[in-house]
Amino acid sequence: MAKKAKKAYAGDPGDEHVEKIVVETPVMEAPPVVEQPKRKEPKKEVINDWEIKDRTYLLKDGTTPLTYSIKSSKLFYFDKEKGYEREIQLTENQNTPFVDEFKGQIRPGRIIFRNGVLQIPAGKVNFQKFMSIYHPSANKIWYEVRPAIKAASHLEVLNVELDAMIEARNLDIDMVEAIMRVQVGSKVSKMTSKELKRDVLLFAKENPILFLDLCKDENIHIRNVGIKATELGILKLSDDQRTFTYASNGRKLMNVPFDEHPYSALASWFKTDEGMEVLQYVEKELK
Repeated sequence: MAKKAKKAYAGDPGDEHVEKIVVETPVMEAPPVVEQPKRKEPKKEVINDWEIKDRTYLLKDGTTPLTYSIKSSKLFYFDKEKGYEREIQLTENQNTPFVDEFKGQIRPGRIIFRNGVLQIPAGKVNFQKFMSIYHPSANKIWYEVRPAIKAASHLEVLNVELDAMIEARNLDIDMVEAIMRVQVGSKVSKMTSKELKRDVLLFAKENPILFLDLCKDENIHIRNVGIKATELGILKLSDDQRTFTYASNGRKLMNVPFDEHPYSALASWFKTDEGMEVLQYVEKELK
């Protein structure tokens, strides 16, 4: 709020005829700070390590039949504390699933999935525990929907895909060719470098685990060398795929064991003292 101007007199103390007006600068008051209410996170109600909340269950095979009934009586659960199996049954008026703890008359409960879904409200804790813990078919015929776990699983998949694609992007062209040969065979020889790099990225995205396993395969590059050498007529594989020879003079290099793939066997042979010399010769010829 602005203050009123005060009057003052200039000149001699007794001279009251000359008036000097002093105007003070208005003082602007800062607007009051309104504290924003803090958002309160809803508290989770937990009783005996069991979170009280609505729960949803889905059939594990992904089907959505109009109705699907699950057996709810004459079932058994192995009680680890007691060391033996105990009969269990779903009821609507008992506080326990264990038949040997029932009191008075019972009202049997029913388990019915509708359109592949079973929703159990928070107030029916015994029913939820029966479905999640005690029933022998839990996580076999159905599973409980857990958004946090689902999100974590999705995140893990995305991370694996990302790792695979980064690895694919950084591979040299020889390794790209070796990996793609596993996927498309001899077609690799007719593909350009850009086509190979494109397809290896797609392969890494679609099959990240297999792709990363192939990257770790120490024989994959050597196996590719053997295949290229055969395609280019440096080496020759017999019609029965049991013997490798030099294509130029027919000199025998090795026999393929009966239960092995010929190029996997050749890759292993290339690591032997005799095979190392041939590998060096072949790589020189390929360059």
